[in-house]
Amino acid sequence: METKSIMIVGVGGQGSLLASRIIGNVLLNQGFDVKVSEVHGMSQRGGSVVTYVKYGDKVYSPVVEKGEADIIISFEQLEAARYVQYLKKGGHIVTSTQQIDPMPVITGAAVYPENIIDKLNGLGIDVTAVDALTLAEQAGTAKASNVVLMGVVSKKMDFDEAVWQQALEQCVPAKFLELNKKAFALGREQV
Repeated sequence: METKSIMIVGVGGQGSLLASRIIGNVLLNQGFDVKVSEVHGMSQRGGSVVTYVKYGDKVYSPVVEKGEADIIISFEQLEAARYVQYLKKGGHIVTSTQQIDPMPVITGAAVYPENIIDKLNGLGIDVTAVDALTLAEQAGTAKASNVVLMGVVSKKMDFDEAVWQQALEQCVPAKFLELNKKAFALGREQV
C-alpha cells in the first residue's frame, strides 16, 4: 500500500504524545511499518506542538511534507488553520472546537481569528469539528479530550473498533482506562 500520513497538532500539554502512541499502536497491530516522530515544539510552554505518524508497507521517515497529510488531528482550531497547508487534496481534518489563546493574543499584539472552522470548510476541506473538551469533561476529566478525538478519528480510519480498544488498553494506565474508554466512545458517537 502507499504510505499514509497523519499529523497531530495542538498546544503543549494537550496529550499529543498519548494520541500518537494510540494511533501508532493501532497501526502496528494491523501489520504496518510505522514511523512516529518525536513531539516537536514547545510542549512544556503551551506552544505549538506537532507529531507526525506515517504508515504503510515500508516507511523510511516520519516527516510529513506540505500537501502529504491524509489526516490532520488538531486539538485546538487555530492549530488546524496553522497546518492546513500540510493536508493533501481529499484529506480530512478532525479538530476540537477548543480555542487556546497563543502568546500574541494573550499580550494583546494579535486577535484570535474568528470563524476558523467555517473558513476551512469554505476552502472545500472535509472538517469534522467536535467540542472535545466538553465531551472529555462528560467522561470525567478535561484531560481526555485527546482520547475523544481518537474516537472521532477511529471512525475516519478503516480499522475495527476492537483494534482501537486494544490500543487504549495497551497505552492508557489501568487506573484511567475506563474513563478514557468512555471519552473514546463519546468521540465515536460524534461521527
